[in-house]
Amino acid sequence: MSYNILLCGVGGQGTVLASKLLAATAGGAGLTVHSAETIGMAQRGGPVTSHVRIGEDAYSPMIPKGSADLIIAFEPAEAVRSLDYLKSNGAVIVNEVCIKPVTESLQPGGYDGSEMIAYLKKSVSRLIVVNADTLCEEFGSVRFFNIAVLGVAAGAGLLDFSREEILSTIEKTVKKDFVEINKKAFLHGCEVGAEQKGVGEFPTESAKTALPRAENGDGEKTGAEEGTAKKKPVPARRMTEEEANLLLAVRKEVAEKKKK
Repeated sequence: MSYNILLCGVGGQGTVLASKLLAATAGGAGLTVHSAETIGMAQRGGPVTSHVRIGEDAYSPMIPKGSADLIIAFEPAEAVRSLDYLKSNGAVIVNEVCIKPVTESLQPGGYDGSEMIAYLKKSVSRLIVVNADTLCEEFGSVRFFNIAVLGVAAGAGLLDFSREEILSTIEKTVKKDFVEINKKAFLHGCEVGAEQKGVGEFPTESAKTALPRAENGDGEKTGAEEGTAKKKPVPARRMTEEEANLLLAVRKEVAEKKKK
């Protein structure tokens, strides 16, 4: 089986980095993974779509239309634009904060993303709507949304990775000076995602088992029980005490900076 994740947004939102983190986490967990990006003509402001395909049944990097298990949309209009890729029982996580295109600036038409969100609520049964400004408020910048929204997906049980696997990838991939705050943003997203109800956990209805992990050097199955190559879905959960203390620390740090 395979699990297909489509990430979409506009240039400058960190969509590509988020997809690379997912691909690296899948590869580190011993899963077969393919990824590709399609980027608009404008480096910033143009549409960006990243495809991440995980599993032995994925033979090409591009997700066929109607095959995405999960869409993570950084902008509401891009979510609607990408809906053709979603399978009938797929899930969508969307940022409700819009980024107005140049045409809207030149000739205002009142675009604020609300109509797109309303359409998604009517069209998608497994939908999580988040607000990037609110989600990233305590971190002082929406630049951390790309990491925080991965936490939302993980917390809601929509990814076949443990939190520890993704945190390990962040440590290996993100620049050293930004590792800790990105880890905190991810954990905060996990907390938000764990509060979501009725979205369902990985795997989706059509997938009865989790993705098989590769064998390690000793012939044992990594991330699986003895005698089987299947990994049980990771259920959504509340933060551990250690994770909560880490989050409280950054909240205190941000509050002190605001006072100054």
